[in-house]
Amino acid sequence: MRRVLIWLPLALFALIFALVTSGLVKPGERMVHSAMVGKPMPAMNLPALVPGKAGIATMDFGKGKPRLLNVFASWCIPCIAEAPQLMKLKAAGAEIDAIAIRDTGEAVQAFLKQNGDPYTRIGDDKASAAQLALGSSGVPETFVIDARGRIAYQHIGDVREENVPELLAELEKAK
Repeated sequence: MRRVLIWLPLALFALIFALVTSGLVKPGERMVHSAMVGKPMPAMNLPALVPGKAGIATMDFGKGKPRLLNVFASWCIPCIAEAPQLMKLKAAGAEIDAIAIRDTGEAVQAFLKQNGDPYTRIGDDKASAAQLALGSSGVPETFVIDARGRIAYQHIGDVREENVPELLAELEKAK
């Protein structure tokens, strides 16, 4: 019995070392997925942020055509990186609306002028209330809203070139 107790600290150290090593080699999921996927759009009525573009309201969705809803900010570096892909989605026929998080009209106008403007509407979410209602945890995120106004799909992070066909397929499924 005494021999077993002598080796017990070494065995515990080896077990802890193995657990820590496995966590470093294969880290857990760090993305926060929205619990709203599969549910109707939450109630929102965001004012327009940019002249010439309407704001965002729940009633804008579910009118028989699926849409993309991009959560972004002018101060977001990955949002700049995804801008060319959003322009490709628009060129492919996707209708894209946006929610600008904690931003100003002037900054968003400069962002659109420099990076392109794929958006039909841009809502102003100064307090991130709509973002949180969607279950979005950061920027950028893009949601597919189906023809009935339900959140059909969530893309976390910036849209990259390899994601464009995937988002177009999700829009097609959402009809």
